[in-house]
Formats: sequence, C-alpha cells, structure tokens
Amino acid sequence: MAKASPANASDPAATMTGAGHHYAIVADGGRQYRVSEGQVMEIDFRHLPAGSEVVFDEVLAVSKAGRLTLGTPMVKGATVKAEVIGLVQGTKIFVQKFARRKNYRRRTGHRSIATKVRIASISA
Repeated sequence: MAKASPANASDPAATMTGAGHHYAIVADGGRQYRVSEGQVMEIDFRHLPAGSEVVFDEVLAVSKAGRLTLGTPMVKGATVKAEVIGLVQGTKIFVQKFARRKNYRRRTGHRSIATKVRIASISA
C-alpha cells in the first residue's frame, strides 16, 4: 500500500479534481453522468427538436474552483442546462436464440436511439 504524499493530504477535493476544473454530477434516466461545460454527451431518447434546452435538476455534486459541494442527496438550487444537438443511433446490438438439436436459430438486432446534447452551463 502506497503512502499519500503531504501535498495530497492537504486538500483531497483539489487533488481529485484539479484546481479550477468546473464539473457536476447529474442523475438522469437511472444513471449518473459527470459533466463539464462544453461537453457533448448522449442521454436517453427525448422527443425534442434540435436547438431546444434540457434542464437537469437532479444534481448530486458540483465542483467549482477546486471546491466540491456534495448534495444530501441533491445540491439545493443547482441546475445543469444543456442544448439538444440532435438524435443519434447507437451501435447495433444482436440478440441470438438457439436451441440445440431442434434446428432453431434466430438472430435479431436493434439500434437504440439517443439524444445528443452539449452542456451549456452549470449553476450552483
């Protein structure tokens, strides 16, 4: 087991995140995402036109200028706003069924649709 250096022990939040790095952890669709401003990401499908705005209200943590604010369970008053870029299809997933000695084989596939968004702002 390696020992932590004295520089790491002084401020654990600053060492984990890096000074000045601004990010948030949001919950959406049963998953948690670590997002920062300007980041492009894919979320579950939402029937929204390109250019519209998505607001994530379930913000679990916010890090700003090396200071980490944890929610219990949510950070009060914190929101993350994102702009919808458009819809994208995921990679193809194959489902195979097979029954031995019965001459039964089925192969089907599908591509899930996701919504691509760009994180516009993080307010805490």
